[in-house]
Amino acid sequence: MNRLPLDVHQGVALPLGVSFQANRVNFALFSRHAEAVSLVLFEPGITDAWIEVELDYKVNKTGDIWHIMLSDVPYGTEYGYRLVGPYDPHDSGHCYRPGQLVLDPYSHSLSNAEVWGEERKLKGRTKCGRDFIRRGIIKPSSFDWQGDRPLNILLKDSIIYEMHVRGFTQHQSSGVKNPGTYRGVIEKIPYLKKLGVTAVELMPVTEFVESEKLFKDPQTGEYLKNYWGYNPICFFAPKASYAVDGTAGNQVNEFKEMVRELHKAGIEVILDVVFNHTGEGDYNGTTYSFRGIDNVIYYILGPNKEYMNYSGCGNTINCNHPLVRNFIMDCLRYWVMEMHVDGFRFDLASILGRSPSGEVLMNPPMVEQIAEDPVLANTKIIAEAWDAAGVYQVGSFSTHKRWAEWNGKFRDDVRSFMCGQEGSVADLATRIAGSSDLYQWSSRTPYNSINFITSHDGFTLADLVSYNGKHNERNGEENRDGDNHNISWNSGVEGQTDVAEVLVLRKRRVKTMAVLLMLSQGVPMLVAGDEFGRSQQGNNNGWCQDNELSWLNWQDAKYNSGLRLFFTKLIALRKGHKIFRRCDFFADDSAGREEIIWWGAQGEEQRWDSDARSLGFILQDRAVQGPVDNDFLVMVNGGLDSTFFTLPPLETGHWCRLINTGLKHPADFVEECKALPVAKSGVTVAGMVVVVLMSKRGKA
Repeated sequence: MNRLPLDVHQGVALPLGVSFQANRVNFALFSRHAEAVSLVLFEPGITDAWIEVELDYKVNKTGDIWHIMLSDVPYGTEYGYRLVGPYDPHDSGHCYRPGQLVLDPYSHSLSNAEVWGEERKLKGRTKCGRDFIRRGIIKPSSFDWQGDRPLNILLKDSIIYEMHVRGFTQHQSSGVKNPGTYRGVIEKIPYLKKLGVTAVELMPVTEFVESEKLFKDPQTGEYLKNYWGYNPICFFAPKASYAVDGTAGNQVNEFKEMVRELHKAGIEVILDVVFNHTGEGDYNGTTYSFRGIDNVIYYILGPNKEYMNYSGCGNTINCNHPLVRNFIMDCLRYWVMEMHVDGFRFDLASILGRSPSGEVLMNPPMVEQIAEDPVLANTKIIAEAWDAAGVYQVGSFSTHKRWAEWNGKFRDDVRSFMCGQEGSVADLATRIAGSSDLYQWSSRTPYNSINFITSHDGFTLADLVSYNGKHNERNGEENRDGDNHNISWNSGVEGQTDVAEVLVLRKRRVKTMAVLLMLSQGVPMLVAGDEFGRSQQGNNNGWCQDNELSWLNWQDAKYNSGLRLFFTKLIALRKGHKIFRRCDFFADDSAGREEIIWWGAQGEEQRWDSDARSLGFILQDRAVQGPVDNDFLVMVNGGLDSTFFTLPPLETGHWCRLINTGLKHPADFVEECKALPVAKSGVTVAGMVVVVLMSKRGKA
């Protein structure tokens, strides 16, 4: 190669990725098994390489890290690497292909996919089919955080709202100027603040390829997109097509802008991160980065160097290899330090506990390292405590007090009770009380449990009461995909109906489950749109539905304003009373001053047999210090017939009704100051209804 137009220097091994020193740019890439490495620079939007320089292993290599430093690289220049080495996937496991361009795993932004569903066509003298047109962007960080600092909301006080950045505002009814973007989320901050949630949990926002062309919509014949984004190709880079202007690294600043504005509104940002597999798939998939850099390091390979597939997506990241652990920690620290996020939800987190041979470790280093990292000390860490290969660790993912878990048993037990299943009352009581069976044995707390009834994966809350079975035909897999174990009941008619009594029953069941979610010990999470009855028409696996089936229709928020207001009041009730946000489990008290009393319908001891269909409980604040909270009596009926509850006496004051999910809006939830006393004899609770009473001092 002729003399380069840029001054070349030896460079340094750390930090990995691109770093800046005065007018110089340092590049550092780990690859243990590559025999040669070339850095390739491109002018923005141009196919042909501008500069390609081969690194001298005698000068530009320290240990297993290849590095080089260049002077006066124009900001906005795009880059990638070519690596030379053996290609023997079924023997050595190495997958180096001469001439193949690969992404830097540490790239903070990627080019050439700023429009959702499209890849920009590049211009050049030659057509090189081996070049993947997505590249890293060389651009230093520059953003005015305006003094932003972490909110550090206590986990016990959190109310999490799971949402998809694009789907939240993409529908034309959203009324935002910038639909489907980070700025679209900003425009909806007043809504989120009014609803009362304390955190948004964003479905994957790191770069992924949505146009995989795997399945076709049988109705339209068009290829479906990977809408959810659980197929990452670059863990450091925010998705460019979620930005209004996703060119030249602007997506980084737009993401930061969203975080900053959410923080100003008192709302934290939790990222759904996917450190269990990548979008490269198996050997038939596209090589973007990791496979072409060091396949045997980054992935768990079997005896014949086949990809072990504990993720259900073709490959599994080798999370407990020391070098991969370092990569994951670097990534998490970056999102906290540079992007100011407040927490992480780890998708299929049980894979974080698998060894390089795929075995489930007793004390996985990766899991402990995340919990003990000093940079992440105030960061929320939440595990989806299972994987796609049958490991289920809810309650046992980690004994470390920092780890919270998506409590799948809470979801299932609430659903079972609200379907009228036998033997569900005792399990429901355990979940309401904070799931001590799961978390007390390891000296953890109720707020280690992230309580949820619905999430992005599965039925929406409205569909949970409207469908007995999944209806995923539009996914192009003949309804074979998606979970068959939904624990749902259609309330008498499958799907859409005009039958009045069915619609009434569905609404009361939705509201009753919302009450159980918000008034149980632990941390509640709801999925966006459940608060106003969003439906996916029975599709319980909308990963590929980038359309009105998945997008939030904000007309529903207006049409179901009563339901939305019900959720808003519920959230306010939870936030206003510490009795619903305990730091410890209920203690037995032989002196008769229990903090929770299970109250049977007729005033007798609560029935726990398989035929029981109702559950009552009294919450009493026995705080030694500080103000004493109100007492609450919650009576829920999981049967279809009405049940009469005799009321327990109060030492002082009287019972007033706050909630009755059997009534229409606005009578279903009255303000505390307007709550009226109930008859001393008792309360009738209709089928599938919950009634909540609050104690008030003074005469009735």
